[in-house]
Amino acid sequence: MNFKQLADEIDSIIQRDPAARTRMEVILCYPGFHALILHRMAHALWRAEFKLAGRWLSNLAKFLTGIEIHPAATIGKRLFIDHATGVVIGQTAVIGDDVTLYQGVTLGGTSLHDGKRHPTLEDGVIVGSGAQILGPHTIGRGARIGANAVVLQDVPAHATMVGVPAREVIKKAGDEFCAYGTPEDVRDPLLRTVNTLCTQVKTLTEKIDELESRLADKSEAAPPRPRRRKASNG
Repeated sequence: MNFKQLADEIDSIIQRDPAARTRMEVILCYPGFHALILHRMAHALWRAEFKLAGRWLSNLAKFLTGIEIHPAATIGKRLFIDHATGVVIGQTAVIGDDVTLYQGVTLGGTSLHDGKRHPTLEDGVIVGSGAQILGPHTIGRGARIGANAVVLQDVPAHATMVGVPAREVIKKAGDEFCAYGTPEDVRDPLLRTVNTLCTQVKTLTEKIDELESRLADKSEAAPPRPRRRKASNG
């Protein structure tokens, strides 16, 4: 990585994080940036067949930054890991250019075979904090994965996914940057359905209570019925 590419990485972080004021601040204070630089070195060692050295360096990076990136993972240009802590990127993961990951994200595998078992994130993907993308699924260009979502399938380009398991709530997101991958006006469709059902149940319960109250009032107001006399036998 030359100085121009390094400056490009730093500038991309400043563009996506209003808290970053200067390049020097990013260099000194951003563990996501530190983890990325150390991963570039570990990945070069891995590709040069110095696999143990690559694993050792990636383990050192995990200790220093709180971010675990397997040295075999393929990462494109201008990755931004915001807040950093708890991010896990598996061995066969592939990350495109201009991807943003927030704290607690896992790009994990769900099988034990030696082939492709971790996700592929295409250019411009945003993954919110705590989100889990599990398995060899492709997350399309510009897609957004909301905070704490669990993705267990491929995601179309520019889609917005939320919930557990993740469901598509917007088919065509805009090109503007969306912090944490979740627009403010988007709600989990399952949660919206549950809230609607709760509202309906509450309304029905109130109507039943009202009807029972009316029946009780009518029963108290009604005069007692006269008893029938038994017919004599004689």
